[in-house]
Formats: sequence, C-alpha cells, structure tokens
Amino acid sequence: MPIDVEKVTSAPPVRAAAVWDEREVRLYHLALGAGVPETSSDELRYVFEGHEQGLQVLPTFGVVAGGTGGVGFQLFDLPGVDIDLAAALHGGQEITVHRPLPAAARATTITRVPAVYDKGTAAVIVQESTLLGEDGRPLITQRNQIFVRGEGGFGGDRGPSERLPAPDREPDRLLDLPTLRQQALLYRLAGDGNPLHADPATARRAGYDRPVLHGLCTFGMAVKAVTDRLLGGDATRIAACRTRFAGVFFPGETLRLRIWAASEGDEGGAGYRLTATAADRDDAPVLTDARLTTR
Repeated sequence: MPIDVEKVTSAPPVRAAAVWDEREVRLYHLALGAGVPETSSDELRYVFEGHEQGLQVLPTFGVVAGGTGGVGFQLFDLPGVDIDLAAALHGGQEITVHRPLPAAARATTITRVPAVYDKGTAAVIVQESTLLGEDGRPLITQRNQIFVRGEGGFGGDRGPSERLPAPDREPDRLLDLPTLRQQALLYRLAGDGNPLHADPATARRAGYDRPVLHGLCTFGMAVKAVTDRLLGGDATRIAACRTRFAGVFFPGETLRLRIWAASEGDEGGAGYRLTATAADRDDAPVLTDARLTTR
C-alpha cells in the first residue's frame, strides 16, 4: 500500500526552517479580511506595524508561518508515504498555544506522524508539528488530520472519536462574515499555491463550478471573529483552538458563525464552541466540531 504505517510512524522527525517578518503577518491578516474599517484601531493592530500596542499575531498564523502554506505539511516527504495528492483532504486542524507568536522570527518546525488510522474507505494520517522560537522553546504545537481516500481497509486502529457536537440550544452569538471574491487569491500568498483555489479548470476537475476558499482561511476568520467580539481583541487569551473541515466555501459568500459560551464544567475548560456555515447556500456546513479555549 502507498502508506507504510510502521515506516512513517517510526521515521525520525523532520526539521525545517520557518522564517517570517511583519510583512507576512500583515499580509496573512489582510487575507482573513482584517483592516475593515481601515480607521479602526482594533483592526489596525493586525495590519499596521506602527500601532501603539504593537502588531498583534493570531495564533492561526503559526500554521502558515514561513510561507509554507501549512507548517507541518512535510508528511509527503516522509518515508512510507507515497500517495496521490488528489486523494488527500485536510480533514481537521488543532493548535495548542504555548506562548504568543512574535511578529518576526527565525524559527524551526519539528514534524512527525504519531499515528495513521484506518477508517475503512480512507486512511487518516495524523501529523504533529511543533514550532520552536529562536530560543528553542515551543511557540505552538499543531496537529492536523489528512484523509487519504481509498487507502483504508488495512486492518489498523480506527482511532478515537473527536466529534464535538454543538450544544443543544440556540447560539449565544450569531455572526455573519462577508468575504471577498478574490479572497482565495489573497490567501494563496500565505504559501498554499494549490491551483484548486485559483484555477477554474482545476476546480471543475475536482467537481466544483469555481475555485474554493482554503479551509484554513475560514478557520482563521472564525478565530479572529471570536477574538474581536468576545475576547476584547486580545489574541494572547487564546490557549488552543480546533476544528473539523466539513464542507467547501466559495469566495464571495458569507460565512455564518454560531457561537456558544462553554458551559460550567465543559470538557476543555473556558472558551467557546462554534460552527460555521455558508449562509448563501442554506447554511451548508463549513466548520464543525470547533472549539476555542481561553486563558
């Protein structure tokens, strides 16, 4: 089979450089829709290096830091992985924040594959990557799940269930976030050059009538919205965030967030549950099983 589970899970971690500066941070935030209105001090904190409080960095930037399009996506270079990229889907993302990200750094990523799960019709490669600061201490640890269609059925462990259903009550907040028709073109500048997000012909071959927006972009938009509306604009309060990518979203659509405050005693501690849907397409699912944990 194209995935040799024993070989890939026992392979030595992959180390790679991740270097970024304020320009990349500002560009990332602009690709999420930051800077509207352009005179807002709260918005300028994301995009203006001269802001009196300094340039704020969302923890989701750590996933694309260094212009790689996704810190930790080195799994395709690991021994034991020989898969068709067209069969691979980014199924989920989880970020643990050890300390705030700096606006500029010469950092290092250490990536490994702790597990490969057998879902029957698909294999799920779990990839873990820690982003180390210049002092060698962790900044974030991120885990992503890569679904590989057609590679299941090898008799492996199915893995734990990571479902996090939305609370059975009306949301505490409902937010509609408009997007730009060119937003995927902007977000590609963060390093993810997959033509699915720009080329209509590639999108049609994948079964879509036009290019789709990156899942990590919708996730970043959701984290920014919770930060701005519920955390007083302070990204340093985020301890962790996670989501499952449940469906496609097209640039120019409106992303609808439903947000619930975590109940007392809720697993995961203080924070918020959320879902995201495409408001223009009868609330088709976009993000599910999402959680933002606060300090």
